[in-house]
Parts: sequence; C-alpha cells; structure tokens
Amino acid sequence: MATVGSKAVLTALLANVGISVAKFAGFLITRSTSMLAESIHSATDSTNQLLLLLGARRARRPPSPTHPFGYGRERYFWSFVVALVLFSAGAAFAVYQGIAKVRSPHDLDNIGWAIGILVAGIVLETWSLRTAVLEARPLRGNTSWSRFIVTSKQPELPVVLLEDAGALAGLVIALGALGMAEATGDPRWDGAGTLAIGVLLAIIAVVLAREMQSLLIGEAADPDDQSAIETAIASVAAVDRLIHLRTQHLGPDQILVGAKVAFDQGLDTVAIAAAIDSVEEEIRRVVPDANPIYVEPDLDRGSDPPSS
Repeated sequence: MATVGSKAVLTALLANVGISVAKFAGFLITRSTSMLAESIHSATDSTNQLLLLLGARRARRPPSPTHPFGYGRERYFWSFVVALVLFSAGAAFAVYQGIAKVRSPHDLDNIGWAIGILVAGIVLETWSLRTAVLEARPLRGNTSWSRFIVTSKQPELPVVLLEDAGALAGLVIALGALGMAEATGDPRWDGAGTLAIGVLLAIIAVVLAREMQSLLIGEAADPDDQSAIETAIASVAAVDRLIHLRTQHLGPDQILVGAKVAFDQGLDTVAIAAAIDSVEEEIRRVVPDANPIYVEPDLDRGSDPPSS
C-alpha cells in the first residue's frame, strides 16, 4: 500500500535523476563549480528519495517479538539519515568547492549551456514542488507551511518540500552567480554562488535533522487528536473521570494511547471490562490511528493531572 507522500517522493526522484545528469554535463562543458555543486545536490536528493522509499517499505513490516509495536518509526529513522546525507554529501561538498573556487578562480566556458540547463532544472523542480504541495495541502489544513513542516507526523512530505524548495533556491543562486561571473568577468562569483548553495543546504539539513530527531524520540499526538480522545473517553457513561492521558506516535499512522480512568465505583469486574471495551471503541472511532490502546482503571484521588 502506498504511503502518504509517495507520489511526491517518486516525482522528486524522477526530476532529480534527470536534473543531476543534465547539471553534470553542464559542469563538464563550463567547468562551473556552481554547476558541479548543483549536480551533486541533485544526485544527493535522488539518493534521499530512494532512502525515503526504503523507509516506507520497511515500516510496513508486521510486528515481531523484538518489535511488538511494529516498525513505523523506520520512516523517521530514514528521514533522519536523509538529513545527514544532505549535510555531508551536499552542504559540505558545496562549501568546500566554493571556498576553493574563490581562492583559486578559473575562467568559465560556454556559460550559455549552463544557463539553459539551469532554466530547464527550474522547470522540473517546479513540477516536483507543485506535486508535493498538492499532496500536502489536504494534510496541512489551515496551518502555515512552516508550521506544517515542523509539526507534520508524515516525514516524507516535509523532506520533499524542503528539498524541492532548496533545490529551486539553489538553481536561482547558481543562475545568478553565473550571470554575475559573465557580466563582471570575475569567476569568483561562481565560487560565491557555490558557497551560498552549501550554506543553504546546511540550513535545510539542520531543520530536517531537528524535526526527525523529535519524531524519533517520540512526539505526542496532535492537540486535536488528544482533545478528541479525551472527549471520547468522557462520553462513555460508565466513566466518572479521565485521570490522565499519555499519547505517543509509534509511526505516522500509529498512535500509542495510555489512559488512567476512574470508572463508576458501583461496577463489578465484568462491567469494568465492558466499559474499557467501550472506551477503546470510542477512541478508535474518533481517532482511527489510535493503536494500541491501554486503559487502566483507578480510583479518583483528585491529584493526578487529566492529561499531558
């Protein structure tokens, strides 16, 4: 079964493979380090999309004795690896090449070819970014794009959105650097553009690594889901009070729910078991991703917080 964001990942993969080949050919023709940095950038992005697809595939494995809650966090892990690859293979390489070109500039050849390749790359990256935006829009709702990227529990879409936006910005930077190098006759502009691309990639990699680290450690369900779970528990007639609630994403589509609940003290063991079944049923009705659910009956001592 395809995961959310798989269409965006495949589109980005196809676009980046084609762009990478074209950019590298442009580097061989022009000897522009901006073109070389951009070709490595696109090759890195292609590798990253393959890693995202690998993570999505591995996450679908059924639970095992050593991983009883399944492998949903594989998608977070491989997205974190994407951030590391982007930083090491993309950003570090571009910064190194940019510094080297500024310190030891050399003239560029056939800049017209490079400009044509960069313009074609902008068209393909725009197509890829548009696909990611369209796929993310239903999940984003009314939140801003920046908020969506840092709060989404679906790792593929934020990764592709940031990569595509970064790729577009990198293409524009490379285009501007080559234009300035041609206009001024100073090839150090090409090195400055390469350096700027490296800094841009480093920033994107840090943002991605920070968000994926948070998801790997374990994030609670969204406030809307938590509120819906609390309401569902309170709606069961046998419930006196929700004492506290704990939630954690085991994967993008799997939420662990633990609730301590005070039931009507007049209920016997059989009735409490039936009430717990009703609570679980109501939770799954309002939040289908809630699984597994653990409900602990307890006395209402009035000291525990209702949720966190």
